[in-house]
Amino acid sequence: MSKLENYILGKWIPGDGDGQPLFNAVTGEQIASATTNGIDMAAALQYARTVGNPALRKMTFHERGLMLRALALHLRNHLDSFYQLSYKTGATKADSWVDIEGGIGNLFAYASLRRKFPDQPYCLDGEYHSLGKANTFMGHHLLLPKEGVAVHINAFNFPVWGMLEKIAVNLLAGVPAIVKPATITSFLTEAVVKEIALSGILPNGALQLLCGSAGDLLNHVNEQDVITFTGSASTGQLLKSNPHILASNVPFTMEADSLNCIVLGEDVTPDMPEWDIFIKEVRREMTTKSGQKCTAIRRIFVPQNKLEDVHLSLGKALAQTTIGNPLNEKVRMGSLAGEAQRQEVKAQVQKLLASSQLIYGSLDSVELIDADNTKGAFMSPLLLLNEQPFNNKAVHEVEAFGPVSTLMPYQSIDDAVALAKLGKGSLVSTIVTASQELARKYVLGAGTWHGRMLILNNDCARENTGHGSPLPLLVHGGPGRAGGGEEMGGMRGVKHYMQRLAIQGSPDMITAVSHVYQPGAKGRTPAVHPFQLYFEELQVGDQLVTGKRLITAEDIDHFANLSGDHFYAHLKDTDFTGTMFEKQVAHGYLIMSIAAGLFVDSYRKNPVLLNYGIDELRFTKPVYPGAEIYVRFTCKEKTVQEKKTEEDIPKGIVKWYVEIFDETDEPVGVATILTMVKKKY
Repeated sequence: MSKLENYILGKWIPGDGDGQPLFNAVTGEQIASATTNGIDMAAALQYARTVGNPALRKMTFHERGLMLRALALHLRNHLDSFYQLSYKTGATKADSWVDIEGGIGNLFAYASLRRKFPDQPYCLDGEYHSLGKANTFMGHHLLLPKEGVAVHINAFNFPVWGMLEKIAVNLLAGVPAIVKPATITSFLTEAVVKEIALSGILPNGALQLLCGSAGDLLNHVNEQDVITFTGSASTGQLLKSNPHILASNVPFTMEADSLNCIVLGEDVTPDMPEWDIFIKEVRREMTTKSGQKCTAIRRIFVPQNKLEDVHLSLGKALAQTTIGNPLNEKVRMGSLAGEAQRQEVKAQVQKLLASSQLIYGSLDSVELIDADNTKGAFMSPLLLLNEQPFNNKAVHEVEAFGPVSTLMPYQSIDDAVALAKLGKGSLVSTIVTASQELARKYVLGAGTWHGRMLILNNDCARENTGHGSPLPLLVHGGPGRAGGGEEMGGMRGVKHYMQRLAIQGSPDMITAVSHVYQPGAKGRTPAVHPFQLYFEELQVGDQLVTGKRLITAEDIDHFANLSGDHFYAHLKDTDFTGTMFEKQVAHGYLIMSIAAGLFVDSYRKNPVLLNYGIDELRFTKPVYPGAEIYVRFTCKEKTVQEKKTEEDIPKGIVKWYVEIFDETDEPVGVATILTMVKKKY
């Protein structure tokens, strides 16, 4: 029998001893064993910190993002082998798609996110703060990759997605990872990591894998490390309370199973499309991955007067679910991940049955296609009914981690909000309604007890990703019982692996540290107009101070006629009593246009390919006829753009800080202008 290997210190190492046996969840046959006995956990952490971390920290966000993209493309070439192993976890093709290609999709999503970061290994965070009247002292926030390692302890239900959705974030941040998947499905994680290692795309030490127990790993983490945990709340609390973790204040992010719920709005009737949407969503969440999802629907709240109709509709829908061998194309629901999980689910259902009744399915029998229930870990979908949800705690506290959900009535939307809160914190809740008022009341009423909410109706039904689908650019996590943590979340997630540092100093010093020009810093005057410089030749701080231009009433009149903007403040004959202006005032966009005429290098062809846009445009002082304006035009930041095709022009995006002054040297406008600039080579 094969033994899984651990990827440690850049090598594949089998653990000592026989290890824990791993079984095919469909046939019950042993397929491998796994152990981490003999692995030096302290050495693994140190290898990540001293080899993987420095390599990643030297890379820019853009280089890390392109690395993730290359990794995603590589893994897509090996889908067939991953799917064949995934079937042995009890997953159907659809289940496996969510796990495997959903995980790879996270790599693509975070690869694309590189464009929101500078082409530097670190980045500024938020806005600058001027801390002195003379603007010689300022403050900002800088984000630096932590010097430690991300330790990911994952659950059994998503052996691929659980790893890839987490490492995509820490790798983009510039931090290496040690992944410890749940042992029973770690054979699939091992297969994916083997392909990652063979690709040579990640630097040495960027990713390590433990197939088996975490041993004393957490006893060796330090202040620069980050721990994430996905699994049961009880296990998470036990790990989080490790004295070493508490003493060193090691960040610990927990995503725990929760009693997620769905609400059928009082407005929805059986003849509305939202009724079918609701039934379909509940059925999907009960049967996808055989209900083994931390986001699965466990509590179903419906209006009291629709309880019987929902019961009948759900029963018909669940009866259409074919169960059995995932390799059979007729099968829509496979097995649980193993016999131990099946016994655990049954034990939890028994606790629920003390105050609820079973209205669909059987604890003891299930009709199967191409499978044997005595060998595989199969289970019938189970729908329970609890008619007194306010009087029974178990239904809001006990989770059966399988195809199990409980139907409950409510009298009003306020009741639905109160029932949702009894779960003491959930990852996700859904309300199905066509009423905007009901949706608003539910979200605002129950939102503080959930990490994510889906408002589902016929308008978004075709495109919505579903109750149970966390998305890369949105936060995945929840308060209270759900763990109190956040995963993914786009740029927010990346920042979890970075140290936010407040920096103070002169504008020149903050510019030098950040590689982003700060207002008030000294500029450099290049020998030629900045627009004559190629992307590589431009330097942050290159500056042009233009000549002056007189603003006349005729300019304002002509611009009003040209643009069609005849706002009263731009007209000579307006009575300005009670307004904010003394007399006819220039359009803000006229001032910006004239400013462009002042700083643009006219008539000569140059490396500037096009104007890419304007950010943060502000008009800070009225400009009246007779005023003279000039511009201080400074290279603020540079970002390389990779070529999309071989024929594509090599180029980058340059941000310019544009300050517009009048004859009193007071600012009248400020903006950041983006240009696309050709590279020389």
